Amino acid sequence: MKSKNSEVVERASNSEIKEASLKIDEVKAEIGKIFFGQERVVESLIRALLCDGHVLLEGVPGIAKTLVIKTLAAVSGCSSKRIQFTVDLLPTDILGLTTYTPEKGFEVSKGPIFANFIIADEINRSPPKTQSALIEAMQEKQVTIGKETYPLPKPFFVMANQNPLENEGVYTLPEAQVDRFLFKIVFGYPSYVDEARIMEDNVTFKRFEDVSIKPLLSPKEILEMQKLVHRVYMDDKVKKYIVDIVTKTRTRDFDYGRYIELGASPRASISIYIAAKAEALIQGRNFVIPKDVKAVASDVLRHRLILSYRAGAEGITSDKVIDEVFKLVEVP
Repeated sequence: MKSKNSEVVERASNSEIKEASLKIDEVKAEIGKIFFGQERVVESLIRALLCDGHVLLEGVPGIAKTLVIKTLAAVSGCSSKRIQFTVDLLPTDILGLTTYTPEKGFEVSKGPIFANFIIADEINRSPPKTQSALIEAMQEKQVTIGKETYPLPKPFFVMANQNPLENEGVYTLPEAQVDRFLFKIVFGYPSYVDEARIMEDNVTFKRFEDVSIKPLLSPKEILEMQKLVHRVYMDDKVKKYIVDIVTKTRTRDFDYGRYIELGASPRASISIYIAAKAEALIQGRNFVIPKDVKAVASDVLRHRLILSYRAGAEGITSDKVIDEVFKLVEVP
């Protein structure tokens, strides 16, 4: 599994990892003051941020998808902007445009994309041309306005959400665009106990700015953590485990294999590789174990498996297929 041309990276020390892990614990606790009952979602968002990736969040309306990203941005000490996607939204409404006035001449007016954290609300309500403007910014981390190219601020983190219930007035995200997201997180309802607390502590009737949220990180610290993730050690056996999982999704030789139209792309292997390192860091380890791979693989693979119409008719989801793959691939 080793590449002859692979760059030798200094392994992260235990002390560096422990310090970063404790800081992340503080971040999770601070987020928990406002957003609670969905710890798995919070960990996935933090993990994606550490990987310098983006997240597609799917859930019914009213379960605080926007609140969680605003809270994460506030705790991270980063700027955030919300873009409400509608059918008449234009790419220039996101990226910006060049304007001309006789007094000042040509001027560049930058769009809301120029922020650290972007909330792409109901991304599937805009046509593909508008969607692709955001996806290009996510991939290249830069925007072209007129004849000039402008780098986006670092870190740059997009959380796009979509409502899975409605079919009227929405555009399906092309598979190639969906593949650009590191994770797809399915956001469910809170538990009975958590919902009772949400009802009592509801921030809907308060101004978000009035809630006491401490910025515990800075953009510089986040960038340092992103570099630290790359220095987490991964054994060749664990690398093989990742490749075995992804390769298995491209076969038809198991029970749920007949429902797979197209397996995961090589980008899935890359995404699991870096996400497993981020998970190890969050858990306070400077090395990856198979448990880390399993913790992140579902979020990585969920939107990359293209299932047949038969799967939809029989109620077979990507998660069911992924669970079956885990059972069949040997754990090192």
